[in-house]
Amino acid sequence: MLNDQLKVALNDQMNFEFYAAHSYLAMAAYCSAESLDGFANFFLVQAEEERFHAMKFYNFINAMGERATIQQLKEPNNSFSSVLDAFEKALEQEKEVTKSIYHLSDLALDSREHATITFLKWFIEEQVEEEDMFDSIIQKLKRIDDDSNAFFMLDDEFAKRSFTPEGE
Repeated sequence: MLNDQLKVALNDQMNFEFYAAHSYLAMAAYCSAESLDGFANFFLVQAEEERFHAMKFYNFINAMGERATIQQLKEPNNSFSSVLDAFEKALEQEKEVTKSIYHLSDLALDSREHATITFLKWFIEEQVEEEDMFDSIIQKLKRIDDDSNAFFMLDDEFAKRSFTPEGE
C-alpha cells in the first residue's frame, strides 16, 4: 500500500504525462498550420508516447491497490514563433518531467517503497533519452538555420517516425 504522499505524487505525475501529451498536440497543430506535416507527425507521435507513459502510471497505481485520479488539464501553450521555438519549449517541458520523476524517486526512496522505485527506474532512463533527443534536434535545427533543403529533409525524416509501445 502506498502512503498518501506517494499516492498523490504518482497521480500528479500521471496527469502531468497527460498534460505533456496535450502540449505535444498543440505543437503538432502549429506545425500542421505551417504545412510542416513531418514535424507535425513528430509531435503527434510524441503525444502518443506521453499518453503511453501516463497509462503506465495509471496501471501501476491501480496494480498497487490504489485509485488513479484524473484531473483537469490546463490549456497548453499554443503560441510558437518557429519550429525551433516549439522544440525548445518541448525540451523545457521534458526537463520539468525529469525533475518531477526525480522528486517521485526521492519520495519512493524515503518511503522505502521498493515496487515504486523499480517502476520509476524505467522513467529515469526514458527521460535521459527524451532530453538527449530534443537537444539533438534543437542543435540540428540551429545548424541548418536558413538552409531550406536541409529543413525539408528533416521534415521528411520526421514524417516517417512512428511509435510502437514496448512489448508490441
